[in-house]
Amino acid sequence: MSIFFDEIIGNDKVKIILSNILQSGNIPHAFLFTGADGIGKENAAISFTKALNYSQQTPQISDKIITSIDNLNEPYIKYILPLPRGKNETEQNDPYEKLTEDEIDQINLEFKKKSTNHLYKIKIKRDNFIKISSIRDIKKFLSFSYEDIKYRVILISQAHLMNEESQNALLKNLEEPPEGVIFILSTSSPEKLRETIRSRCWKINFQPLEENDLLYILTQKFEIESSIAKEVVPFSGGSIQTAMSLIENDFESLLDKTIKILRYSFGKKYNSAFMEFEEMLSESDVTRIKLVITMIIIWLNDYQKYRLVEGGRFFYSNRIETLEKFKAKFPDVNIAEVTNNLDRISSSFRNNINLNVAVCNIVFQLSKLTAY
Repeated sequence: MSIFFDEIIGNDKVKIILSNILQSGNIPHAFLFTGADGIGKENAAISFTKALNYSQQTPQISDKIITSIDNLNEPYIKYILPLPRGKNETEQNDPYEKLTEDEIDQINLEFKKKSTNHLYKIKIKRDNFIKISSIRDIKKFLSFSYEDIKYRVILISQAHLMNEESQNALLKNLEEPPEGVIFILSTSSPEKLRETIRSRCWKINFQPLEENDLLYILTQKFEIESSIAKEVVPFSGGSIQTAMSLIENDFESLLDKTIKILRYSFGKKYNSAFMEFEEMLSESDVTRIKLVITMIIIWLNDYQKYRLVEGGRFFYSNRIETLEKFKAKFPDVNIAEVTNNLDRISSSFRNNINLNVAVCNIVFQLSKLTAY
């Protein structure tokens, strides 16, 4: 197995699949890396790119190539991602042409962080979709011949954010890819891609990270204090992205806020429940609202387990009294429908849902549990 696969933390089955493909020498021209956000799909893609291009016969040359790939440099790797739309931008403009200097500086800084730590999630304001110009730019990338490069990789981050036109343009490239060019599409929502695209890709599914692996990543790759990492990991669903969001948004504060929202909603104290969202609403802070929804769902799942098996392992072990009191008052509530509805609310934020309406719906869903 290539030494570069050691950089893939967790997902041992993925490493075996990629290793077998590499050893066979029969490399598919397109891959679809699927799985939740923040579980290492792009890190694996970059590691695979290095493994493809490394040669023990020419270690000095290979080391330079590896450094270029680590830095996400073309022509070895072309990294395509969602970008903001510039002022008066049209489809004829280059992807970055109409962006402001501040936006370009932010993107360059994010790329630098990503090149230093491939597990880092690039964050760019207003990055709602992958531009058609970014996909058309692939044609320019492919027009240059590099006979001295074994494999060139086109890595498309959050591929599901391509619109129909962008997907059509990509499909043309996938139908007749040049020799030595490999596409890797990374996505958490493969169902949003056209079947004609999915059918042309070798699908590899990634699983959420185990808690020990996530703890290692947080402490060793992101230099998070062990005590903080241990608190956050159980609430992260095996996702680096979720873990870092919880830490960056003051996990303890979110935990307290979640408990208050639950108590006020269950007690029909609607105004008090809404007030807990006030700061998030005033700042249009979708990230924190989604994190609160996630933590509410975790509490509800904890309650379901607590009701069936006392003495088990619970995420809210430090708030076990909240489960005890709720069970004493409402032992027979059915949480499945409410949990599903909350999950749908969280998924709807990409559609520019009205945040006030969303918050009202969250409180309403929770209050339904104690309606009878």
